[in-house]
Amino acid sequence: MSIKLPFANPLDEAKLAVDAAIRASKAVMEIYAQDFAIEHKDDDSPITKADLESNQIIKETLSSSSLPILSEEDEDDKSRLEHEKIWIVDPLDGTSDFVNKTGEFTIMIALVEKKKPILGIISRPTTDMLFLAQKGSGAFVFEKESWKRLAVSKTNELKKCNAVGSRFHLTEAEKEFFKSLGVESFASRGSSLKVAEICMGMADIYLTTSSKIKQWDTCASYCLITESGGKMTDMYGGDILYNTERLNHENGLLVTNSLVHDQIIKKYQSLD
Repeated sequence: MSIKLPFANPLDEAKLAVDAAIRASKAVMEIYAQDFAIEHKDDDSPITKADLESNQIIKETLSSSSLPILSEEDEDDKSRLEHEKIWIVDPLDGTSDFVNKTGEFTIMIALVEKKKPILGIISRPTTDMLFLAQKGSGAFVFEKESWKRLAVSKTNELKKCNAVGSRFHLTEAEKEFFKSLGVESFASRGSSLKVAEICMGMADIYLTTSSKIKQWDTCASYCLITESGGKMTDMYGGDILYNTERLNHENGLLVTNSLVHDQIIKKYQSLD
């Protein structure tokens, strides 16, 4: 399956990444329809045949670019730090959602240059949706055989914001912080779909104070939210960099439509 890209000047790697996402999505859905075994990694997070097969397909497809690949399912080869340009991949984001059959899991592929994402792809296999962004060229979603440009909401009052958060990892402290913001609407979402909904203007805020989030969890989303007019920083307003020595986002993550971003950071800092 080949899709015409929505950019006037697509990067050479864009078509390759889209092909990788489509091929991996197909394989993941075949496994999703079967009975599959669930194992656990050292950190007790689940892993399935779908994670591994998707990883293999993506790596094989991207290999022709000759760029290093940082993937959740492989050991981190630190030689990537010598390269200005690398791929960062999460072959199955939301494995818990995959296991629990919520349908809210994704495949994420991003291209990073000089520590910044310049291409971001999120595929949602269960609905055949493909989110795609390229630095300076906008963000789009492919659905029902056509591309639609993405733009964040214009909501600038916290009380009127729609917040989204993790289904499996939301903490009591995060719940309390949402209350302190006066946010009245909250919905649980799996995987990177939280950010995708903000890109589509359906939600306005996603945050986590956890230090466990890693670069492959956010890299594709960073490009998408930025090109949709939104903003992603840590909880103190610090910028997020990629292809760095440490992979964890140690100060959490805040993603918004950009209009309420500073208000949330100010409130968070006041609690310290």
